[in-house]
Amino acid sequence: MGWFSRPAAPSSYAALLREGDRKAAGAAALLSPNYLLTCAHVVNDAVGRDLLCAERPTGEEFLRIAFHGSGGTSQYGWARLSVWVGPEPRSGDVVWDGDLAVLELKETAPEWATPVVWRDMTEGLELRAWHGGGVGITYADTVVGFRDGPGCYLDGSLTGAAIGPGYSGGPLRVKSDRTVAGLVIAQVMPGQDPLRAQETVRRSWAVPWQTVRERLARAGAHDILAGCEVVAPDRIARTGPTEDSVHQIVPLLRALLDDTARRADHCRHLAAGLGLETPFGGEQPAPTLDELARLLLTEERALATLTESLTPVVGGDRTTLNGLLALGRVEPAVRLLSVTEHEQLHTALLRVARDEPELIPRAAQEALRLLELPEALTRSPRLAVKDVDAVVQALEEYPDGRGTTTGSLPVPALLRLAEFVASAATDPDRRWRLRAWCERVAGRLGISVAALAERRADAEAWAARTPAPVTQVIVRLHRAGTAEPDRFLCEIWLGHKDGGRTAVATPEDPMEPGEIGRLIRQTADGSETANGHAPTRIDVVVKADGLNIPVDEWDAGSILGDLFPDLAEPSTPLGGRYQVTLRCPALTGSVPTAASEMRRRWAVGGDGTLVVDESSHDIMSLHKLLDKPHRDTARVVLHGPPERRQQLLHVCLAMGVPVVLWDRNAGSHEDAPRMDILDPTGPLDKLPLRLQEFRMSQYAASTSDEAARPALIWEEGELALPGPLKLADPS
Repeated sequence: MGWFSRPAAPSSYAALLREGDRKAAGAAALLSPNYLLTCAHVVNDAVGRDLLCAERPTGEEFLRIAFHGSGGTSQYGWARLSVWVGPEPRSGDVVWDGDLAVLELKETAPEWATPVVWRDMTEGLELRAWHGGGVGITYADTVVGFRDGPGCYLDGSLTGAAIGPGYSGGPLRVKSDRTVAGLVIAQVMPGQDPLRAQETVRRSWAVPWQTVRERLARAGAHDILAGCEVVAPDRIARTGPTEDSVHQIVPLLRALLDDTARRADHCRHLAAGLGLETPFGGEQPAPTLDELARLLLTEERALATLTESLTPVVGGDRTTLNGLLALGRVEPAVRLLSVTEHEQLHTALLRVARDEPELIPRAAQEALRLLELPEALTRSPRLAVKDVDAVVQALEEYPDGRGTTTGSLPVPALLRLAEFVASAATDPDRRWRLRAWCERVAGRLGISVAALAERRADAEAWAARTPAPVTQVIVRLHRAGTAEPDRFLCEIWLGHKDGGRTAVATPEDPMEPGEIGRLIRQTADGSETANGHAPTRIDVVVKADGLNIPVDEWDAGSILGDLFPDLAEPSTPLGGRYQVTLRCPALTGSVPTAASEMRRRWAVGGDGTLVVDESSHDIMSLHKLLDKPHRDTARVVLHGPPERRQQLLHVCLAMGVPVVLWDRNAGSHEDAPRMDILDPTGPLDKLPLRLQEFRMSQYAASTSDEAARPALIWEEGELALPGPLKLADPS
């Protein structure tokens, strides 16, 4: 047994209590500070129903739960059923499928209650379970045996406690590390055909993490799953550091901690931070250098935590300490931050995400502009509180970033982000705490004061910039494909008065029209809040096959709808809130002269209009009109049947016509009078506003399908939007 050892029991238990006697109906696994996972039959037992009742319990009553911590600490609370996967008996078998329930806590779990870290369950894993009552002596050891469909059988030795009533729903903890591989379901009762009594001694079964993940995803609990911490299979596969790594680090540890008493002091501090136990005296007063080296290269925050206590005592000569940190940077299992540093940053960013949810994604786009950002920072302009931990862990693994003019070590990505967040934070105390955190971490890592000052100056210059007012929201849409014709990939930019463009973080997956409409409205609202100017126009960039996408009719939602999704409220289409126009640079860009022709027509076109009626509804006739008598015309109004109208649209754009108006709902030239209310040949500069007012009145009146559905192409100025190119950090 080594000098460092793991506690015999977890730091906390969770249990679901019966309504009657307040005793544990079963245990539970803490998924995140807001959610518990247990068995559906444990919920049934808690509310007094038949254990294997498959129907979801009715009502919204709260269930009593308990958290038990080390040292006799206990805290009670309430939770409400969120996700239900009822028990599913298997014909002719003694076990059943399903049997999962997710509970949403009324108040967040106590700080000392640690969410579980999941890993896949594999045959041969040695596991340990506890009774939901939270008494340490109830531990039961077992081993994973045969995998049978969605479940796994477990077999325990004939000594010690056995899994039984009250263990159901509890996490099965892997004895060799701190991960959890699944949930206890039940014991196999003796005498159940075809098993004989002696064949079921200490046999039970469990639902592995693989099945938990699949069943919860099938139940629609994607957000809950996203908040779970999972150990990647490649990290589990590592059995420990290589001998070469150990041999490299031991001489550095000898130079720093050759004195046994000094080594013991630092290692006890290290063990306390990692939640490990150390011997009280005995023959070995301190760990060997070899054992310490293996711990530093196995426990992800061990090396950073040790150097945190060493930094104040090494003095001005950091050569050996810097060498130790340099070795850590190339080891896959070593993380950037110490336990304390991680907790402090996580707490600070949680508060920022709660109070200023748009700040962290906005700061990341500027601070880490050459890096491909974590998905949680790109799928929405706001960072959800539940995603903060994933962002911190992802950025810890990023390269150190660009160098400095001082020749010092470069400032890591995570510190650069913290500096930019601090520079723009509205709370002075929060700003001071983040900057103090950066200074402490930079000092431990050996980053010079001047190098950190460079990044801080960059951050302050960015925060001090007052962006030009936002005048338009630019949206680029791509159809998701033939399999999902009504879903779209979406990119959004803010167009500023000075011609600048600011990218907005958007989800990478295809979205429904309503989701995009609400995202556009939230983006426009956010730009008004940040700059005091509301954008008046939404420019929708589409390909040639997307000119008839009814973006102006998409639901934009409202603030109340965002807060209360189930609230019934009148639809608020985009076209009634904003001046929605279309642009098709892909089509105009395919004709070399189109862009220059558009600029020329804008310059000399005035208010002239070409109305395409039955006399000029074929391609050749329209081409001749735009080439000669209407060579300077900037506006075309298209009438006629949809199949011909699409061809004429392409002719107009190829000939450089910047403004094209048509009725998506028109079936023939007989429908032309429906557009008269728009005054289509009236003052050109007011045309987008007239469309908005018409759409607003049209939606409010709930008009029939016979009403006009006007669409407008408005190609004005250059539209330099980035393509799909992605840049990586040059380092």
